[in-house]
Amino acid sequence: MSATIDQQHQPAPQPPSTDPVLLLVVGIVVVLVLGATGYLCVVHRSLAGPIGAVGGVASALAGAFGVALALRRR
Repeated sequence: MSATIDQQHQPAPQPPSTDPVLLLVVGIVVVLVLGATGYLCVVHRSLAGPIGAVGGVASALAGAFGVALALRRR
């Protein structure tokens, strides 16, 4: 009997919240990576094709990561 009473008074689990510092760090890293990629494309023209291909895949992954973070906050 006491087991059922204890279960009724447990607080509801809270959804995980995204830390603002984590979002700031992710934003800074994204800006730095994009800046370095742009610099390499300008300085080394022969690397522009491969870097562009990797950038296309990375942008898709970044979008998926952003959606995952947004859904996690709800």
